[in-house]
Amino acid sequence: METKVNKTKRLTESAMLLAIAIVLELIAKMFIPEQTFGGQITIVSMLPVVLISYRHGMKWGFVASFTYALLEMAIGMKTVSSAFLPGYFGDGVMILNAIIMCLLDYVLAYTLLGLGGIFRNKIKNPGVGLMCGSIVALGCRFIAHILSGYILFSSWAEYYFTQDGFPAWGAQLVATLSPAGLGWVYSIVYNGMYMIPEIVFTAIVALVIARVPKVVMKVN
Repeated sequence: METKVNKTKRLTESAMLLAIAIVLELIAKMFIPEQTFGGQITIVSMLPVVLISYRHGMKWGFVASFTYALLEMAIGMKTVSSAFLPGYFGDGVMILNAIIMCLLDYVLAYTLLGLGGIFRNKIKNPGVGLMCGSIVALGCRFIAHILSGYILFSSWAEYYFTQDGFPAWGAQLVATLSPAGLGWVYSIVYNGMYMIPEIVFTAIVALVIARVPKVVMKVN
């Protein structure tokens, strides 16, 4: 049975790791330019959240990652509030779309980071376990953004692939794919521009920091 002291330590450690995650993201926002349509690579800012799940288990990991999702909404409040204003998704105020964006791009996407501990008791090598957990957790976040992008922003697909400076294969996609197919490809490409590098960097750093036994020590 978990003691009060252990609960306090878990809560304190989780708060510190969430704070580190936020600080890493804020630093990234200062030095790494955001994509034209939004989205940004960070300095492996989600790894601390994944680490919570690996150290304390997925049950607590989901609690921590849901908290992180709310913090992300607070950081992105400018975008969130804009989504509820006229013109963000088209003509009029599309409140349903704004709610879908909040649920998929924030609540679901970041809460899925709680999957980071999925291999903690399945893969003996802690570095490999944390790395694979990172790939699954961030991969699921990627999927949530793909779904959101298709539902909410696929109407931008043709413009995105034919804008000035875009490679010629973009126009070829527009000419060959159906509107639905183009919408899916657009969402995958757009979100993949920042999520794929983020997944790769996070997996590499996870493998490196796992060389320090105390970092990947399972608390329960």
